[in-house]
Amino acid sequence: MINKETISAICNRQLSGTKLYVTGIKISSDSKINVFIDGDEGVTIKDCVTLSRAIEAELNRDKEDFSLDVSSHGAATPLAFPRQYKRHVGRDLEILKTDSTKLEGKLLQSDDEGVEIEVSSRENKTLGKGKTTVIRTYRIPFSEMKETKIKLKY
Repeated sequence: MINKETISAICNRQLSGTKLYVTGIKISSDSKINVFIDGDEGVTIKDCVTLSRAIEAELNRDKEDFSLDVSSHGAATPLAFPRQYKRHVGRDLEILKTDSTKLEGKLLQSDDEGVEIEVSSRENKTLGKGKTTVIRTYRIPFSEMKETKIKLKY
């Protein structure tokens, strides 16, 4: 039976020394294999095809029948690894923290420990009526993040 460890080992050998990495592997009970990859400089169709062919070359279709799909991580898929954040500096993120607090803001920077985001909010004026825009910067460690999604603009 094909398992995640086998697929992961094949992918790691194939992607070693490149700017690509696996963000997820799913194998269904009917042997449908989905491999999701991302890269420090993005992912091309050629990257997906090359990895797909490498995986197929190492699996034996005579022993097991399977279907294989290799695709990019996906814009709507939550970020899974700290290295993914660096590529998205300047974009808007939605971060759900482990304490269930949600922050939406612009990613200013990212390092190995966490991110810095700029959050804009409307708050009541201290004097008089009405509201004013307040901009705050937050430092959020990866350990305090439950899920992060890129806010897509349509």
